[in-house]
Amino acid sequence: MKPAPYGYARAATLDDVFSLLAEHGEDAKILAGGQSLMATLNMRLSEPEVLIDINRIDGLAGIQDTGDTIRIGAMTRHVDVEESDVIATHAPLITAAMEHVAHPAIRNRGTFGGSIAFADPAAEMPACAVALGATMHIAGKGGTRDIPATDFFKGLYETAIGEGEILTAVSVPKITAGWKSGFMELARRHGDYAIIGLCAHLQVSDGKFGDGSLVFFNAGDRPVSAPLTAALLNEQNWSDELSEKLSASLKDELDPPDDLNADGPMRKHLAGVLVKRTLAPMAGA
Repeated sequence: MKPAPYGYARAATLDDVFSLLAEHGEDAKILAGGQSLMATLNMRLSEPEVLIDINRIDGLAGIQDTGDTIRIGAMTRHVDVEESDVIATHAPLITAAMEHVAHPAIRNRGTFGGSIAFADPAAEMPACAVALGATMHIAGKGGTRDIPATDFFKGLYETAIGEGEILTAVSVPKITAGWKSGFMELARRHGDYAIIGLCAHLQVSDGKFGDGSLVFFNAGDRPVSAPLTAALLNEQNWSDELSEKLSASLKDELDPPDDLNADGPMRKHLAGVLVKRTLAPMAGA
């Protein structure tokens, strides 16, 4: 299919973006990497009046060490995040997840912020952001706002980005001593959207788990945390008995959707499989 006719505007500054958004409102779409947007345009799932190209705006791309956090500009390409030594050292969960984001051709053009702002519940980066306790930086004509990742995702393709606003960067806390991250997803083919996936970020000391988070993707209409199941890990060493308890807990705590790839009960079962495959190595088992 071909997209419906639309206009094109290339913004040189954020002020240009805000003016264009004010002028066109919901009839405007932001063009960053375009890897999700172009597909929705071609299938006419999206028919904007104008695309606002933000690729030439200075300051929206790049990876910065800001002390306790790593700031990732919204226009930073996936490939740059994937190949960053700073990310690999201080946010290894993102590095582990990035190779599962579609295919190299997509990662060469797609942007970190675009994946976050698109808020596909089957995507890896939103779940990573929630698991790591990231902060989203949003800007609009009225100023800037900082929103925790846990409050940012509102539903299917819905976020806390308001009318006339855009995501400018994401700040990710650096991993600290005593913490480990684990990532795994199950997909029919590498590069496909996951049937279900897990981002784990937990304290681990001498094989014993502490506080942390288990966040699943493609398990609901947004990244889905499983705090009740994560609480069962506290002060526990890995064992087959613990694995069974976690799997049973997930069947009660998760309510994943049915679709053509798997139904809810299958996803609940696979969530338990992912927990076992991800956490056992983290504990050294």
